[in-house]
Amino acid sequence: MMMTMTAVAKVVNETGEVGIGVILDMDSDVGKSYRVCMLMALEDFYEAHRNNFTTIIRYHFRDSKYDNFQAASVAMDLVKNTKVIALLGPQQSSQAKFVLDIAYESKVPIISAATSPNLSSKHNPYFIRIAQTSSTQAEPIAALIKSFGWTEVVFIFENTDFGRGPITYLFDAMVNIGTQVKCQALLSPYSTDDSILQQLDKLKAMQTGVFVVHMLPPLASRFFKKANEVGMMAQGYAWIITDVVTGLLHHLNPQDLDSMQGVLGVKPYIPPSNQLTNFERKWRRRVLKEYPEIDTIDLDMFSIWSYDFVFALADALQRVESKSSTPLETRSKLLPMIQNIRLNGLSGDFHIVNGQLHTFGYQIVNVIGKGEKHVGFWNPINGLSSRISKNQSFDYTTNKDDLGAIIWPGDAIGIPTGWGNKKLRVGVPALGKFVEFFQAYIDPETNIVYTNGFCSDVFYAVIDAMPYVVDYEIIPYETPDGKRPGTVNDLIYEIVRGKYDMVAGDIAILWNRSNYVDFTLPYLDEGFAMLVPVKVDDRKNAWIFMKPLETWLWITIGLFFICTGIVVWILERRINREFRGHPYQQVGTILWFSFSTLVFAQREKLKNNLSKMVVAVWIFVVLVLVSSYTASLSSMLTIQKLEPTATNIHELIARGDYVGYHSSSFVEGLLENMGFPDDKLRKYTSFQEYDKALSDGSKNNGVSAIVDGIPYLKLLQAKYCNKYLIVGPVYKTAGFGYAFPKKSPHIATFSRAILKVLEGQMKNISDKWFGKEDSCPDLNVDVDQDFDRLTLESFRGLFYIAGISSACALVACVIMFLYENREILVSNDSMGQKVTTLLRRFIEPIDEEEEEEEE
Repeated sequence: MMMTMTAVAKVVNETGEVGIGVILDMDSDVGKSYRVCMLMALEDFYEAHRNNFTTIIRYHFRDSKYDNFQAASVAMDLVKNTKVIALLGPQQSSQAKFVLDIAYESKVPIISAATSPNLSSKHNPYFIRIAQTSSTQAEPIAALIKSFGWTEVVFIFENTDFGRGPITYLFDAMVNIGTQVKCQALLSPYSTDDSILQQLDKLKAMQTGVFVVHMLPPLASRFFKKANEVGMMAQGYAWIITDVVTGLLHHLNPQDLDSMQGVLGVKPYIPPSNQLTNFERKWRRRVLKEYPEIDTIDLDMFSIWSYDFVFALADALQRVESKSSTPLETRSKLLPMIQNIRLNGLSGDFHIVNGQLHTFGYQIVNVIGKGEKHVGFWNPINGLSSRISKNQSFDYTTNKDDLGAIIWPGDAIGIPTGWGNKKLRVGVPALGKFVEFFQAYIDPETNIVYTNGFCSDVFYAVIDAMPYVVDYEIIPYETPDGKRPGTVNDLIYEIVRGKYDMVAGDIAILWNRSNYVDFTLPYLDEGFAMLVPVKVDDRKNAWIFMKPLETWLWITIGLFFICTGIVVWILERRINREFRGHPYQQVGTILWFSFSTLVFAQREKLKNNLSKMVVAVWIFVVLVLVSSYTASLSSMLTIQKLEPTATNIHELIARGDYVGYHSSSFVEGLLENMGFPDDKLRKYTSFQEYDKALSDGSKNNGVSAIVDGIPYLKLLQAKYCNKYLIVGPVYKTAGFGYAFPKKSPHIATFSRAILKVLEGQMKNISDKWFGKEDSCPDLNVDVDQDFDRLTLESFRGLFYIAGISSACALVACVIMFLYENREILVSNDSMGQKVTTLLRRFIEPIDEEEEEEEE
């Protein structure tokens, strides 16, 4: 049977008794729960250490009566008159702040569950916190906000030391995740209902739907009742409450919980155990016995921590010799022992380090019905998760899919958008540049707006990829008669005027538009280029055999044929009869010999080793040229090539041709800046007009090219396969995106959704509207030069080799000739006579038979 405090007192000599002061709000349910847990902790300790303890703790309970000065007054009395060695409590941060000064001056340890980060053992070594500081919940709250993709949040705090404590930490956490704090509201704990309503009306007018509430339960219960009255606990809103309210939800009455349905809360995690379950059963019987006026009560985390600390405190006192010690000496010995405690208690791993309680993680709960539902965990190692884990090998994540199902305010299942229950007004052009890209129309019978086209499909895919359900309304930009009232620039400027919350459609991202609005990431790269008709099939051209080689390459090859023939003739003429004869015959021999190497049909026998070297190198050059020519000509004859009628914009300017563009496009100004005269530009409004104008050409009241965004040109090209070509250069622009007001919180969320679509569905959407890439196999894009023509640059190295070999052979031939006739060089003849004699000998033929007779 459990040993009672009276029985304990009989066992221990009175000299072994120490006093502990306890300051609580005795009229509160939390205070009553604290008191019972503290009493049971001592009883359980002495029961476990029966006849084996030397010191007994005697509580001196005092009521703070919810008053800071009363808490300070009773603390002074306990320290000065009762000579307690430590103070347990008070509960509230504001009261603890007053008592802390007294504890510091008297060197009395104060053990409190006050959560304000402004109270710290670093600043006062006599302060020991047996609860989590409120600053540590900034990260789990930030993880929740990031996981749901909310980009704006409002902070609502109680205007006390407790309420103001975590503000700085929460602001920093929001900065780290890129979420804007739209507003912060401070409410006095003594605020009237009218003042709360006024504050809520201001918040509702801001059209922001995500709120973080940090209050004590008395103010929080009144606040949520009023929020429910003004319709802010309806679908579209999201509320997150901090640990104190979350941990004390069961102390609120059912009417208070009815006003908080769908709220998310965070609180330090206390793992379930058989020990805790058995204790809670005994604790509930004890509370109902001592406080029969309480209908029902549940054990809270603060009471559990107080139980574990008292158990550890009693153990520490057994190691402190207090019988002959003064209270001051006992305090000095006790303080370092209770500043660092580790105990496997009701709360699991109860661990105090340097006067601060440490817990591993937070639990995330959802207020549903008369209580709470567990939806997940958070810890600094793994982030959000469906189960608690101390495995440090996992990556930190903030994925909402790792949480359980959540019922939001208004019994909503879909994640709130973050801007309340307001619909997103989406402005769209009534008719885009082309219906294939975007078209919006209103059904006259149902008045429902329908959209169609590539950009429409992308928009709906982005909406589906959003992390929450977006309630939107599409509003066509048109006059009552269904016509467009202005340009795309006028449509975008309607955002500035407040008519739309965003603009979608085939909207190009341009620098002048960015002066008024902000854009998301582009979902389609644009840029603009030129579309021109293709030329007639070259296979019908009688001179197609000339096409494989460019003009300068033909000229160079011809010169090298002649030069090689001359070099061989010079090297062979003196010793080879086949290279002699009438001058006309010698010219024919030169040409015949060099050109016959094309088919390797040269019949002349070469006798000079130098000429053999020259011919060997030249034959190699000819082999490469012939092979390349054959391959290129075969390609031209067997595969149809589509060649553009023009290759760049400047060519059209020089020819004075007409160029077309879309009537609502920004391209007009760009063309004028490039030097196109106004009278050479023509406007069109449809693909059919584009096709007719290009087919007619400039000479027949049409155009030679269309200049427009590449997506439009690709679609036109797909419609008329192999009829038109896109030619470069391509002038890049940012592409298509969605426009929002400056610094809109939706930009980041929509941009992330666009990235998700680009990596997933975009290919299928593109194939649906633009056709698959293999639907036009002969389609060539971005043409800026002739097709497959071999250039001089490609064979420059070969010609260098052939030229150097011929030059070296000639130089060697001259040196050898001068060496053979060196007697002329050293003779006494004049220089003119020497040159004449050498030239005559160089020209004179030497027959092989004559040389053999002389030898």
